[in-house]
Amino acid sequence: MDNFINHIVKSIAVIFFTAMLFSCQGRIDEVRQLGLKNFSAATEETMVNAVYTDSGRVALKLRSPLVMDYSNLAYPYRESPQGIEVDFFDKNEEKNTVTADYAIAYDKSGLIDLQGNVKIVMADSSILKAHQLYWDQENNWVFTDEEYTLELANGTVNDGQGFDSDENFNNFISRSNIGIHFIDEEEKK
Repeated sequence: MDNFINHIVKSIAVIFFTAMLFSCQGRIDEVRQLGLKNFSAATEETMVNAVYTDSGRVALKLRSPLVMDYSNLAYPYRESPQGIEVDFFDKNEEKNTVTADYAIAYDKSGLIDLQGNVKIVMADSSILKAHQLYWDQENNWVFTDEEYTLELANGTVNDGQGFDSDENFNNFISRSNIGIHFIDEEEKK
């Protein structure tokens, strides 16, 4: 008889434990859904074609199939998961164009991370290509640790691994590179 009662008690315990597991699973799914709601974008914009002006002058034109704004998070950012194309215009209305397969801009740090087929075409027809490129807007600095190719207007080609530069590429510091450089004999004297 004692074996029978022990068996019944164990069976009830197993049934009770199983019921608790299934009821917890429902709660876990609810918690996961709440987490997803808090992580969803505040806004999603499709087929973006934005123009930014500075004192009435066009400073920037941005195009992207999708821009997701996560300004609702503790560390806000904007993301363009389907690529981006941006035209920057200086005060002389000369245009520099930046394209990438993916872009993310962090609001608090001012850092922009461009990834996948990053290409910058400068007003003087120089072209920079890289797999990934960072732009620190606060310090006006551009850098990468990835491979890059820089083709200057005078025909100079520089292939390298990692560089740091001011955003106008006037102070370009390559970490390692191989290239063909043309030197003007007049400048040499």
